[in-house]
Amino acid sequence: RHHAKPGQRDDVQRIWEKYVKPRVITSPDHEVYYFCHDQSDPDVISVFQLYSNEEAMKKFLSGPWYPEYLEEIKQVVVGPPQICPASLVWTKGGE
Repeated sequence: RHHAKPGQRDDVQRIWEKYVKPRVITSPDHEVYYFCHDQSDPDVISVFQLYSNEEAMKKFLSGPWYPEYLEEIKQVVVGPPQICPASLVWTKGGE
């Protein structure tokens, strides 16, 4: 979850598209990925992603590009991204 500075959600998306999106597209470890604009808060982006395993998540977030992404994104957000790992219990669809 990212909370953009007021009116800068499009800037957050632009930076995400530069750093994260191309890596997710080519990542075999991302089983699903949703990038969503919050409808109740015009400055919030929620991301839901399912990795093939926990090690894959750690590897992705420790990529050499990630610190550069965080450095650029911090200019347009009110704080660091909120990352809340969870275990999938059930899903509908996605096959």
